[in-house]
Parts: sequence; C-alpha cells; structure tokens
Amino acid sequence: MPAHWIDFKQLRAKLRFQDVLSHYRIEAKSKGDRATALCSLPGHPSRNDGKKRTPSLSIHLGKGIWRCFGCGQSGNVLDFVSRMEGLDPDDPQDLRQAALKAIELFHVGDSTRPAQPKKSEAKVVEPEQPNSDAVPLPVVVNAPLDFELKHLEPNHPYLLKRGFAAETIAHFGLGFCAKGMMKDRIAIPIHDQTAQLVGYAGRLADDDHVDGDTPKYLFPGSRERNGVKYEFHKAELLYNAHRQKVSKELIVVEGFASVWWLHQNGFPNVVAAMGSSISERQTQLIVDLVEEDGRVWILPDADPAGQELAAAALRSLSVSRWCRWVRFDQATQPTDLSADELTALLQS
Repeated sequence: MPAHWIDFKQLRAKLRFQDVLSHYRIEAKSKGDRATALCSLPGHPSRNDGKKRTPSLSIHLGKGIWRCFGCGQSGNVLDFVSRMEGLDPDDPQDLRQAALKAIELFHVGDSTRPAQPKKSEAKVVEPEQPNSDAVPLPVVVNAPLDFELKHLEPNHPYLLKRGFAAETIAHFGLGFCAKGMMKDRIAIPIHDQTAQLVGYAGRLADDDHVDGDTPKYLFPGSRERNGVKYEFHKAELLYNAHRQKVSKELIVVEGFASVWWLHQNGFPNVVAAMGSSISERQTQLIVDLVEEDGRVWILPDADPAGQELAAAALRSLSVSRWCRWVRFDQATQPTDLSADELTALLQS
C-alpha cells in the first residue's frame, strides 16, 4: 500500500476537543470557549497526601489548544491525543501514528491523500479574477511561527548598559538583530500561553532614532500565505505567561524590560500587558494564573501610560481577584528599582 500524506492542519481543524475529552473520560467544566479539568496526562505527578486536587488543565475549545499548569505540558488537540495515547508529539513517527489513531477514533473523515510531487520553487502568479467582488481571506490570529531568528547578538550595549545579566538575556532569548524586518532592534520572542512562538517584538536599540516613522517598538504585521491572512494580536497574549504556573501571587507590569528586571531580581512570577491597556482576554489569562484567594500586584511605569494601565487593570481584575496598585515615588519605572527596593514595595 503506498504511503499517504496526512493533512495535519485539516485534521486539527476537524477534531473537536469536547469529543476528545469525552473519549478519554475527562470531566471538564466549560465556560464559553474555555474549559478546565483535572489533568489525566501520562506523566502528570500524582499526589497522595490526602489533599483535594485542583484543576490544572486549561483548554481553549475554540482554538483547540491546551496547557497543564501542573505538569507543564501544552500543545494543540492532536498533541493532546498523542500524549493520552502514550506517544511523543515531538517525534514525527509518533505524531503520524497519533493522527491515524485520531482519524479512527473520532471519525473525522479522510484527512489523507496520496503524496504529491514537490512543487517547483518558481513563483506562481494567479490569474486575475473576473468578479470584482473580492472574497475576504480567512484570518488566523497568533499562529505559531515556522522559523526562529538566528544570529542574534546577546552582548549588545543596549542590554548590558541597562544591567541585564547574561543569564537573563539567554533566558528570554534576547539579542540584537542586524538585518531583516528587525534590523537595528533588540528581538524579543513572544510565546502564547501554550509556549508556542507566535512572533517577535523589536525594541529600537538607539532611542535617538525614534520618531513618527520609526517607533520605539515594532510588532508583527499581517501577512498573506497560501490564501490565508495571518495576523498578530498582542491583546490576546500576556508576555511571559507561558512560564507561569497557577500561584498565590502574580505581578503585572507594562513592558518587556520590567519583566526581565523583576525576573533577574528574584521575582519570576511576572507578566506584561505589552502596553498601557489590558484586554478582556488578558484579564482572563491573569485570573487563570492566580488562585481564587491569591493576589495580583499591578506595578506599572510612573507615567500617564502606566497610570492608565493600572486603572484599567484594577477595574477589570478586582471583580475576580484581590488587586493592589503598587506605586513608587523616586523612580520612573520598575527597572530603576533595586532588588531590596522591589522587595520593600511588594511587602508593604
């Protein structure tokens, strides 16, 4: 029998997470597109201390993605099937086996077709459509990237002069980019809550070049590929959220550098809104990361934009979690504070 090519993208789109949970007898509590459940993944640490387990498995039913804040595993719906079947989704052979198993179990139709010869690398120009009424392209938001920026310079003066240690720079994957769209900027990898790389932000390394045409921060724009429009929406993300587990306390800051600085000074439980506003989605992500009796510390820059973020965060978060706006007088942003000063502020 000839080898068959599997359309993994089509298969993931057809798989319903609700059906997957039901098949593996996982009881989940749903609210809209989101669901939570006790983690049943092989390898999840068991606890025999007599204490009641809390749901650590968070699922976005609409997007077909998940993450367990207990064992740290995450991925898409097909990755989940792989894990439940005792297979490794990072192994191509295991992933293919899981895909065939999913087709059999969930009756999602024929997602395979005979392998086709590779297309030429030559550019293909599509003929013009006679109908002037253009059909909108399907839009995919914050899709995982299929590449990583290479040859970034971690020892750039912008990072070193601001006091960031080599360990911090490496931990966050930072570096100066000398070419391409991020030319002359510090490239900052951005991940979604399932730890998939979805974009890069670029911080201009020389503030003297900031003007109306050259912004301090550059975020990914929209792009079209194979008849699909890809867009980056930072309002759907929290910077550094993928490194967090559900805990008693979480610090919310405004920008990237504050996350790096707090992490370096002993406060790794920190996320950034990446701006002076906070969306409904970001609010939900923060709530999901803090236990019901936990605390949210809002530590913005001491400027109008920071005040705007703090006021918005208090309004949106205080209905679900205990919150406090941490203010400071002598500094303009958290990166101006020492470790002792940060400790004193957050303990006061």
